[in-house]
Amino acid sequence: MTSLGASTRGAATGSGDRSRPRAALPALCATQVVSWGIVYYAFPVLNPQITAATGWPVGATTAAFSLGLVVSAFAGIRVGRILDRRGPRTVMTVGSVVGVVSLLIVATSPNLPVFVAGWALAGIAMASTFYQPAFAALTRWWAPDHVRALTIVTLAGGLASTVFAPLTAALANQLSWRHTYLVLAAILATVTIPAHALALRAPWPDAPTTPAHQAAGAAEVGRSRPFLLLAAALTLSSFAMYAVVVALVPLLLERGYTTSQAAWALGIGGAGQTLGRTLYAALARRTEAATRTTILIALGGLATAAFAAVPGPYALLIAASVLAGTVRGNLTLLQATAITDRWGTTHYGRLSGLLAAPAHTAAALAPFAGAALAVPLGGYGPLFFLLATVSVAAALITPWTSPGEGSKPRS
Repeated sequence: MTSLGASTRGAATGSGDRSRPRAALPALCATQVVSWGIVYYAFPVLNPQITAATGWPVGATTAAFSLGLVVSAFAGIRVGRILDRRGPRTVMTVGSVVGVVSLLIVATSPNLPVFVAGWALAGIAMASTFYQPAFAALTRWWAPDHVRALTIVTLAGGLASTVFAPLTAALANQLSWRHTYLVLAAILATVTIPAHALALRAPWPDAPTTPAHQAAGAAEVGRSRPFLLLAAALTLSSFAMYAVVVALVPLLLERGYTTSQAAWALGIGGAGQTLGRTLYAALARRTEAATRTTILIALGGLATAAFAAVPGPYALLIAASVLAGTVRGNLTLLQATAITDRWGTTHYGRLSGLLAAPAHTAAALAPFAGAALAVPLGGYGPLFFLLATVSVAAALITPWTSPGEGSKPRS
């Protein structure tokens, strides 16, 4: 990112900085922690208890969670178009309500089909409240300083697993998994619904239209080879990354660690994400978009291989989790800026939805595929080696993800 901004400050932000809602950034920091922590990170901690208490197969419960992520991937395309036109307030507020309702359905599900339906509904909440809408809001409101705003919100969001994985484990030690989800749903409602409704009320600025930052049409970009290759690389990387997140607890349980130890190892990765995100701005200043994409995805593969190769002691696994989290934190910002780095901000919501859809679908399938592959592979250790290989394959694609000079926004 070079001079994306100085000449477009007025166009991108309405009237200078006055269109920026002061409460939006801290509100989005809080809601990303709570939304990710409850709707996403609580599940891998609770799933062993869910299957033990209900007798439902682990593959079926994991598939239900994966279905929610698939729904999120496809709903994100529509959400992105709405965000481009209308802004984030209604989308994120309604999404928060849907998230609470979905968790209530999950918590009270009398059978597996209702449990699956609850997670399908949760997918709509994920598309409407997770990073994609928050990134669209910050990219439009904070341009040309959006990288700083994105970094701040992802620094906070990186704490989601650090806070909620241990909290969920602590609640589950005292309550059933159903009551744990009811408590978490109450927290979700208390924090996210009023925050989104009250803090995102600023006028929605027009997309930048100055000649210097005219991006190619969204349809044209979406069909271009660099965009398709970038989507392929991020899809493979997301599959590996999210399979690791969900499979880490079973990996450590397989190696004899307790549920609390496994939850802390998962949660400490959030601290690594926070560390990684503090480093991204410096990396972005020193590298081109395609170069840092290659570096980060390759490092993700290395971190995944480290989990497979290091059975203990526990301190080394914690170090590996911090390393994996550091890479994951950088990759989150990489994905958040991938569109603006290459094609500008004009169609950010739509293009980010198109780019995210296959990656989110892969992330959705990753928990189910990981659990299924662990059996024929002989355990979670070999699975992690396979996931490292997938990351390497993704890194090999990335050098060809830069658009031609005619497609780049000129400064």
